[in-house]
Order: sequence, then C-alpha cells, then structure tokens
Amino acid sequence: MSAEADLRRNYRAAFLRYLARPGESALAAGWSLGRGTLGTALSLLDIVRVHHDLLLEVLQDCPADEVPEVARAASDFLVEVLASHDMVRRPLHP
Repeated sequence: MSAEADLRRNYRAAFLRYLARPGESALAAGWSLGRGTLGTALSLLDIVRVHHDLLLEVLQDCPADEVPEVARAASDFLVEVLASHDMVRRPLHP
C-alpha cells in the first residue's frame, strides 16, 4: 500500500473518531498521524488534499445546522495534524 493510501485510511479513522468524540485524546491521534508523515514522500499539500477530500465526504451527509460545528472541528484537527510539520520548519529562535 502506498504512503498516501495509508494516510487516507489512518486519517479517515482518526478524523471520524475526533468528530464523534472530540477531545485531547483524539487530537493527540491527529498530531501523531501528522508526525508520522515526517520523513515520508508525503507533502503538506498531500495531507491537506486528504483532509479536504474526507471533509467533503463528511459534509455530504451532514445536517445543515451541524456544518459550522463540523467545519470548526475539521479546522482544529487539521491544525493538530500539521503542527509537527510547523515545528520542524519553524526556526528555533525568532
């Protein structure tokens, strides 16, 4: 299985778990998922594409009154996934 296919499978599981039970544990899974992509051939653009593809799927079945909550949760999860990438790219001292 390719790195992107693995990411899609793992991202789906972690993101859907976070939507069902938002909390630090589920966010930590997102951070761990993002950290696991460091050192692979996956780029930030690959991660964002996977995130948005899954978000579109989720929103198709989402009641209209829940869309803002799902969008906020999706943003929080993506930020957590990308945090490790930000940390390695940011200089240690400003």
